[in-house]
Amino acid sequence: MGSDPIRPVQGQDAVARQSSPSAGVIEEVEVRGHIVDSLLLPKILDRILLMGGTFEIKECKIGVRRSDPSYARIAIRADGQEALEAILGDLVEHGAWPVHPEDAQVVPADIAGAFPEGFYSTTNQPTQVRIQGRWVDVDDQEMDCGIVVERPGGPARCIPMCHVELGMPIVIGHAGVRVLPIERPREVSLFGFMSSAVSSEKPKSITVKTVVDAIRASRAEGKKVLLVGGPAIVHTGSAGHVARLIRDGRIQVLFAGNALATHDIEQALYGTSLGVSLSRGEPLEHGHEHHLRAINTIRRHGGIAGAVQSRVLTSGIMYECIRAGVDLVLAGSIRDDGPLPEVITDTLVAQDRMRQAIHGVGFALLIATALHSIATGNLLPALVKVVCVDINPATVTKLGDRGTFQTIGLVTDVEPFVRSLVAGLTGEAGPPAD
Repeated sequence: MGSDPIRPVQGQDAVARQSSPSAGVIEEVEVRGHIVDSLLLPKILDRILLMGGTFEIKECKIGVRRSDPSYARIAIRADGQEALEAILGDLVEHGAWPVHPEDAQVVPADIAGAFPEGFYSTTNQPTQVRIQGRWVDVDDQEMDCGIVVERPGGPARCIPMCHVELGMPIVIGHAGVRVLPIERPREVSLFGFMSSAVSSEKPKSITVKTVVDAIRASRAEGKKVLLVGGPAIVHTGSAGHVARLIRDGRIQVLFAGNALATHDIEQALYGTSLGVSLSRGEPLEHGHEHHLRAINTIRRHGGIAGAVQSRVLTSGIMYECIRAGVDLVLAGSIRDDGPLPEVITDTLVAQDRMRQAIHGVGFALLIATALHSIATGNLLPALVKVVCVDINPATVTKLGDRGTFQTIGLVTDVEPFVRSLVAGLTGEAGPPAD
């Protein structure tokens, strides 16, 4: 239940324009939910002013209890229809939609592999489209896609540009589209506490506990845990810890490239990573050949699974992935040696495999890889919690800058973090990550 409506409130510019009431065009929008403590309402009002519009709050009901939703109805004025459409299109992403919504406008794709002009560009937030007078959830939510309506009454789903076929019914414009923003947590939690600016001075022990709790919660809910890893996992001596996580059933999906898999196998076969002994910390004679010889060995056995079956590969991350049935997606790059047979060299095919694998993922842990972390972040819906660990602050900040706003970033060395994570999950005593 909410309180009595608050009297109309006008934006500063709107007050000044009342002497000319006929100027401009007006549209009323509404916003519902926990719009005050999640700061959605002030953000919406600020966006209206920043885009050159004015507003008047026609109705506002604030929830009495913290669990109660709030409601606001806002009249937006702009100089012309084009300006108003731009404001309305922007506000859709913040959870505001017209008081009198229309059905989504759908047109057939006129070119294969491209959206129609004026297509609606998706975010990673839960989205609905209005079809034949009812709101329909958009499936496969992903940022930077379009929306295809499978048949006149739905369903609807996100579709990448490259998968558009001639004649596909694609949503254009913002009419009949509404976004349901992920609200800021109203209860104190570790995820809420850690969701601040990226810093190397964050308490590592708290972040480790955050990850431990998130992994346990995801598994308890029947959801999968995704690990995205780079070769620094091997270089820093963390491969054994990651292999333990997989062996213990903590990881169900793993994304990486040729490098992580190759150096992990090199370590298993030769005890080196890029020719450097992981036990002595010094390069071995002819050690620079080891990574290529490791790839060659795997290729001669038809792949990683074949090498495991032949008992040629008997330890390491890749070995544990095969033994545990982990959904392994290795996406290649232009600089790859070999590559290993399992590496997908077609980027679009790799993206599609990653899209398939993230279904059912509840938590993602991104460790020491810029390109794979950003690529994964682009595919994940906002409901998936993400923790990114990297020694390079730029890797962590890029995720947030490119739209994966739910990311918690930790700037630290990989090995102490992963070691502490294993200790936290197993209950074994170990040195703190700090």
